[in-house]
Amino acid sequence: MPESVKAVARAMMVENAPKIFYVSFFYVLIITIMTELQHRLPGIRPAYEHYISQVAGGEPHSISMYLTHIMPAGAAAAAFIIMLGSIIRFGFVGYCLKKSRKLGGGCASIFYGFSMPIKVLQVTFISAALIALWSMLFFIPGAVAYYRYRQACYVLLDDPGKGALQCIRESKFLMSGNKLDLFLLDASFIGWYALSAALTLLMLLAAPFLLPAGMVWLYPYAGLARAKYYDAILRKAAA
Repeated sequence: MPESVKAVARAMMVENAPKIFYVSFFYVLIITIMTELQHRLPGIRPAYEHYISQVAGGEPHSISMYLTHIMPAGAAAAAFIIMLGSIIRFGFVGYCLKKSRKLGGGCASIFYGFSMPIKVLQVTFISAALIALWSMLFFIPGAVAYYRYRQACYVLLDDPGKGALQCIRESKFLMSGNKLDLFLLDASFIGWYALSAALTLLMLLAAPFLLPAGMVWLYPYAGLARAKYYDAILRKAAA
């Protein structure tokens, strides 16, 4: 399945070029600006630098040690930006799902999550909390949980009337017996992400603030492939 959905995704990128890259550029621009802002919030960068210096000095890694140096205003602003980022990512996932089904969509689709922000955040953070709880047992249960709840956002996109817990339960049902295929699909993109990261690093050596250009191509490619995968397991579940 991984290679088949990737082949369809590549064909759809060619079919939808160049508009799909305009939307992806807009999405990457927003995410990049938000990430940069987050690092420049009061107390965030000094806390990080202090944490790194202490770890380099031989002290053990400690999240609490890092958090104690962050100013409350900076922490609150960072949390707000993280929530906004989750909603915008949900919108881009929705855009890719629309394009995979040949339903149109443009830059405005990226903001679709703001039509139901509470549900988007509920699905995002409840899934994250469940994954974190399973991860406390061991790495493998956490990884299994991560794949178990991966389709919750797609379920919500298909039916915004569903509650967060229902979306999570349906994701669990859809992923039963399908986790390995999605893992293999994710693994097949590792090389592309590494190449894009290397390209971004080289660009940053030339300028302090540049967009991760490789992601403008990679995000829609991976997004379309994962959307086609979702439709594939929907058909499998209905059969």
